[in-house]
Amino acid sequence: MSTAPRLTALDALHRSLGATMTDFAGWDMPLRYGSERDEHNAVRTRAGLFDLSHMGEITVTGPQAVELLDHALVGNISTVGNGRARYTMICQEDGGILDDLIVYRLGETEYMVVANASNAQIVLDALVARAEGFDAEVRDDRDAYALLAVQGPESPGILKSITDADLDGLKYYAGLPGTVAGVPALIARTGYTGEDGFELFLKPEHAEGVWKALTEAGEGVGLIPCGLSCRDTLRLEAGMPLYGHELTTALTPFDAGLGRVVKFEKTTNEGRFVGREALEKAAERAETAPPRKLVGLVAEGRRVPRAGFQVVKDGEVIGEVTSGAPSPTLGKPIAMAYVDAAHAAPGTEGVGVDIRGTHEPYEVVALPFYKRQK
Repeated sequence: MSTAPRLTALDALHRSLGATMTDFAGWDMPLRYGSERDEHNAVRTRAGLFDLSHMGEITVTGPQAVELLDHALVGNISTVGNGRARYTMICQEDGGILDDLIVYRLGETEYMVVANASNAQIVLDALVARAEGFDAEVRDDRDAYALLAVQGPESPGILKSITDADLDGLKYYAGLPGTVAGVPALIARTGYTGEDGFELFLKPEHAEGVWKALTEAGEGVGLIPCGLSCRDTLRLEAGMPLYGHELTTALTPFDAGLGRVVKFEKTTNEGRFVGREALEKAAERAETAPPRKLVGLVAEGRRVPRAGFQVVKDGEVIGEVTSGAPSPTLGKPIAMAYVDAAHAAPGTEGVGVDIRGTHEPYEVVALPFYKRQK
């Protein structure tokens, strides 16, 4: 029995804008409105507007909210200041990554965990299970929020014109309550594009009004609506991992080159957290004999590598592509791939990707492919 896809509060609006819709993690989401390349370039040079209401918001409250999060997640949540956010992960006992998350501290004992759409239920179930014995409540708030993002160099100016919030004082990875177009919102300086930008958590009934206000405010500076397709090429150029591609339960954060998010020196719960022992071993392995490393690959030709394609050298398979796409910014195909550590150094010669039987030449580069000029 197939269930009907979930619709965001902006579904009718996307269709009126001529969006090509796609099923994403059980949601009907805009893939693109016009040209993916135009949408991508708008975010890099001007601004783009996204509906991200498929993301999973989970609220954790109560006297022991922080102890619960320090137990359940690999990060040190007790050091997150009020109004700040932290990128972290939730792992299994064996260290495998269940999801990567952003945790926002909304108050003294209130936190919002934002999970990927495809993992929202898994993360919710894990947090509920791990909450046992803690004086804290885990609440499914997926239906309580719509999430809009305005991303790109023009985004501060656009948002400034319709909010009372002090955007200049809002640092990267911080969030503050304010009003946008006259309605309450949590305004976070976060994003998944490699550009400056904001994510706005609002009540679903306010989403359409705020979308229209942002569209109007951005008209003069080239803001356009953007779909999930360009979000993927933007995050790929910025070297940002995508769950199910660079991150899976088969990998620990150390395997993914993101060991920095694991904090062994927590002061809460006597430093214990789910997966700690396995992750300590993974940390040692990563230092002494890392099996594979995540690298960037830039094509010499025009053919686009896709997830699952083999990386080869001298006729041997040395790795696997996790994400690949044409890069509008670089003007050539790019990919992220896990390759054997011996061949992971930038500039390694003779590396190719097996594209339907042909070994296409690729250059190994350090991630990210693109870094914005501050």
